[in-house]
Amino acid sequence: MNQENLQELIVEQIRDLYDAEKQIVRALPKLAKAAESRELAAALQSHLEETQTQVSRLEEVFQNLRVAAKGKPCKGMRGLLEEGSEILQKEDKGALRDLAIIAACQKVEHYEMSAYGTTRTLAEHLEKQDVVDLLEQTEAEEKNADEKLTEVATSLYETADESGDQSEEEVAMAAGSSRRAPVKSARRKAAR
Repeated sequence: MNQENLQELIVEQIRDLYDAEKQIVRALPKLAKAAESRELAAALQSHLEETQTQVSRLEEVFQNLRVAAKGKPCKGMRGLLEEGSEILQKEDKGALRDLAIIAACQKVEHYEMSAYGTTRTLAEHLEKQDVVDLLEQTEAEEKNADEKLTEVATSLYETADESGDQSEEEVAMAAGSSRRAPVKSARRKAAR
């Protein structure tokens, strides 16, 4: 493995991320508008602003690598965003749809955390510390966005528990996560 091959690989990864972030910039306003929870809408709007900064940061990475700032179609992100878009058509507005939106957004965040981590590691091997620093910044923001979405989901679960409108299973299925329901069951047992 020579440096030239690694350089080509990192440029390809950055172009993929650049396209992915631009797709996210187009998708987030629709998801924020569709959210019933003000907390979710605010989190998505905040992450939109952060994502716009991430696009600019990737342009800085392109400059550091001395290559043109252009994207390469990110099919993985397109698929994740299409799944998220389907939720808006399938679910009625409400807590279930909000939880489904969160599940879709967290898939996106996990994709990004993985992609940024891999690309950062490539930059480390190429000894491009300026690029490493920029990618670490975005990677940390993606982790924070994921944590914020978890907080919003937890709040929605608690609201659903209090209202009794939906069963744990319905809420967990809408959120795309089976790990929440057992946690809540354990909390209920502890409260008894």
